[in-house]
Amino acid sequence: MTGSMEDGLLDESSLRKSSRQFHVTTNLVLSTSVAACGYFAYGFAAGYSSPAQSGIMDDLGLSIAEYSVFASIMIFGGMIGALISGKVADIFGRRATIWLSDLFFIMGWCSITFGKRAWWLDAGRLVMGVGAGIYLYVGPIYISEVTPKNIRGSFVAAASCTLTLGFSLVYYIGNNMSWRTLALVGATPSFIQVLGVFFIPESPRWLSKIGLEKEVEASLQRLRGENADISTEAAEIKDFTETVQRHSGSTFMDLFSRKYARPLIIGVGLMALVQLGGNNAITSFASSIFRAAGCSAESGSQVMAVLQLPFAVTSIILTEKAGRRLLMLVTSAGTCLGCLLVALGFLFKGYHLSTELTSSMVYTGILLFSVSFTMGMGGTPWIIMSEILPINIKGSAGSLVTLINCFTSWIVGYSFNFLFEWNAAGTFFLFAFFCGSVVVFVAMLVPETKGRTLEEIQASMTLLQ
Repeated sequence: MTGSMEDGLLDESSLRKSSRQFHVTTNLVLSTSVAACGYFAYGFAAGYSSPAQSGIMDDLGLSIAEYSVFASIMIFGGMIGALISGKVADIFGRRATIWLSDLFFIMGWCSITFGKRAWWLDAGRLVMGVGAGIYLYVGPIYISEVTPKNIRGSFVAAASCTLTLGFSLVYYIGNNMSWRTLALVGATPSFIQVLGVFFIPESPRWLSKIGLEKEVEASLQRLRGENADISTEAAEIKDFTETVQRHSGSTFMDLFSRKYARPLIIGVGLMALVQLGGNNAITSFASSIFRAAGCSAESGSQVMAVLQLPFAVTSIILTEKAGRRLLMLVTSAGTCLGCLLVALGFLFKGYHLSTELTSSMVYTGILLFSVSFTMGMGGTPWIIMSEILPINIKGSAGSLVTLINCFTSWIVGYSFNFLFEWNAAGTFFLFAFFCGSVVVFVAMLVPETKGRTLEEIQASMTLLQ
């Protein structure tokens, strides 16, 4: 280990001393804004199946079972996209991968818009899922790799907010237009991103990974400003990339070596536990949950959608002010409490206690879960994932983490109706258990990454030997 340290391993103290604070520039804002279009596209696509349901079923004569296939098949596409996302991003770069995800989204929306049969719509939804699976990996990776350490968390969180915006927008405008017109609107952010990608720089860390040193400096100069001194940051990126590549391999099996155990456990563990906490079930079936508790489904859904926006904006500030770790602890505790309230509400209903008590507890619990998830528990794991994975395994590890996210999300969404019908209170007690497990997991394993460069974070977590 001593020899490898002398051979060039960057320790945390030297990285901190050489790190500098950079300001927000026009090119940095443009780059993250273009990248954020993918979040908006995903949010719009995820919410599309709700307002479009009655129109599609009436026009094409679909049964509930057939429409359920259409609504859920996007997650299977996401698994496919997750499997290829990391490799594509490593080979062709972050910009080209974002562009590829847009093509899948556009093809999917076109298939839905002009489809005459159910299988056209299913194929379109599946293709969109592939694009979503690719983007969910490359989007936060690109933003984290182009932003300075002092504002990185806020920029990734701000981009994640557009997912909530897309979801809310499709809900509000979806009831006032046909499902085909709504599909055309859904393709718009992907068209904007396709054009915008040509005007943003490539990730300097990916350029360093493939050995393009001059391009690294050019990219950093565009991102940091013409008058910024980027020599120190460029040297840090170059030195750390060379050290990591010299001391480790980059095949898929290298993921499971001891030196990568901690970042891999954190990435996979966070994604699995967060999704098992029930978010996909609650967002997909909120109306059914409200009705089962005796609440107004329309009122509850509208309030939930409206509340998400200000709390999503709040997450931008808290990500850097409070830090990733504290934000995860607080918001996962909030989702746990929300699920407990819902579980107790349905438990009281089972004992035929006050109907008003049941409805108020379920209503409050769902809203508390929703705002807590939006404020931090939903987006922060993606920020942490983009920061802790070393550059040489980021493709393979990122694909695995994204796949776990999609798979556990599908399990929750598919099984929820069966579990809820069997025992509504028990289902939400189970969700509360997993949300509580996130609190314990973060407290024991997840480090604070606020205010540290990616090289600092990865050097502290990876055993290069």
